[in-house]
Amino acid sequence: MTDKPVSEGISLTAEDTQISSNGRVGMVSLGCPKNSVDSEKILTQLQLNGYEISNNYSDADVVVVNTCGFIDAAKQESLDAIREAMTENGKVIVTGCMGKGADAELIKEENPGVLAITGAHAYEEVMDAVHEWVPPTQAHNPFIDLVPEEGVKLTPRHYSYLKISEGCNHSCTFCIIPDMRGKLVSRPVGDVLDEAKRLVAAGTKELLVISQDTSAYGVDVKYRTGFWDGMPVKTKLYDLCEQMSKLGVWVRLHYVYPYPSVDDIMPLMAAGKILPYLDIPFQHASPRILKLMKRPAHAENTLERIKKWRQQVPNLVLRSTFVVGFPGETEEDFQLLLDWLDEAELDRVGCFKYSPVEGAKANELPDHVPEEIQQQRWERFMAKAQQISTRKLAQRIGQTMTVLIDEVDEDGAIGRTYADAPNIDGMVYLNDFHDCQPGDLLEVVIEHSDEYDLWGSPLS
Repeated sequence: MTDKPVSEGISLTAEDTQISSNGRVGMVSLGCPKNSVDSEKILTQLQLNGYEISNNYSDADVVVVNTCGFIDAAKQESLDAIREAMTENGKVIVTGCMGKGADAELIKEENPGVLAITGAHAYEEVMDAVHEWVPPTQAHNPFIDLVPEEGVKLTPRHYSYLKISEGCNHSCTFCIIPDMRGKLVSRPVGDVLDEAKRLVAAGTKELLVISQDTSAYGVDVKYRTGFWDGMPVKTKLYDLCEQMSKLGVWVRLHYVYPYPSVDDIMPLMAAGKILPYLDIPFQHASPRILKLMKRPAHAENTLERIKKWRQQVPNLVLRSTFVVGFPGETEEDFQLLLDWLDEAELDRVGCFKYSPVEGAKANELPDHVPEEIQQQRWERFMAKAQQISTRKLAQRIGQTMTVLIDEVDEDGAIGRTYADAPNIDGMVYLNDFHDCQPGDLLEVVIEHSDEYDLWGSPLS
């Protein structure tokens, strides 16, 4: 959202707003892909209700800000976005992870003119607030107002995030997601597959399956049997993946906890039915720290499980995120993590320094690690991860790999292999090659690599 200020954070009544309403709504979406899916649903519903979507502050009758509250830095970004929207427009509805409890009170305190505040994935409440302040100027006409069947998307046409559940049943001490998003609620398997089919029909070449805990899909409904295309399908990750594999597109799994049940989907990867890629938030390797974190599966021998996975799926790619400097982490714990990383040889790795989050139980733990030691450990961790990534990517040189093109600019085409998720992993650069467009799948010979990216040339 850009443009000149309309008002300097003024507070209007619903009646005042309605007088000059043109039925235009702006959206600022922050945070993870799960939040992006929520924003897409809100935008879709707005258009179905006869609203126009505005791309700048000055044209919008109201601005919806979808917040992220995972860590303090994300909260500050959300507060800055709300403040900017209030300054540039003055009529703001806040939704998302900061829309409950103490965070909601903070928003009200800093921005007393905010029109309404709702929690995460509260689509109906957002729509009620928009209706109250900005009545649509015309009813939705399906013959004129062409809302795509797959809904409004914030991603490029060729890849789409597919959210399969809301919430989480875990009580990790550093996380307040269950407080913000509630307990696990799995979507009906038929609804998920219907959405997947619509997205593929609209041009999606890659489905990115997301949730707070993808491995737990269906646990809350005891893996109830649903129906899709007239056939019974269990509400279970394996069955969901098996059905999606029939759609003929890449299927990539994110936020998969290392439960033993993950073993079941290895045959699907080995058979090429879904991408041999797992995004698993391991967070640490020290059993003592994992126990302090109250991580699920903290007692599992993850190295042994990774070894077995790679025996079944030799081209399996693993990405993960870790936290260093967690309260109580000793040098011995951290060295154990580095040794684990050496042995696990994860392909893609991210790392965060522990940051207190208001309301998290980890705040009460003793022996918080000083910032300077956190920084040193972060640098040592990233240096180790970079060495591993550099070595593993160099092994790709000479291979022919399928590349999904994301963009084409004056320098050439840019894409990704099965080993790379959008916006978080590496890229493949095809310098001076322009004979393609986003969404194309090309066979590419890999010629060069660095710490994170690859370069190559398409086969004739």
